[in-house]
Amino acid sequence: MNWDQIQGDWMQFKSKVRMNWAKLTDEDLTRIGGRREVLARCLQARYGFARAEAEREIDAWMKTQRYAA
Repeated sequence: MNWDQIQGDWMQFKSKVRMNWAKLTDEDLTRIGGRREVLARCLQARYGFARAEAEREIDAWMKTQRYAA
């Protein structure tokens, strides 16, 4: 699974992102629109993550999607 696949099928992955990071709002998910850098910024804002921590969170989530897809 790579980010291009997630971005290309964002409507399917939106709910999975929301399940993993419940503090993200519907507005956040719309703004993210499948863009990884925007997701990282939203995670930083909602969870207080540093940039590197947000990237690690995204990487870990992506690995789980390989099996869920």
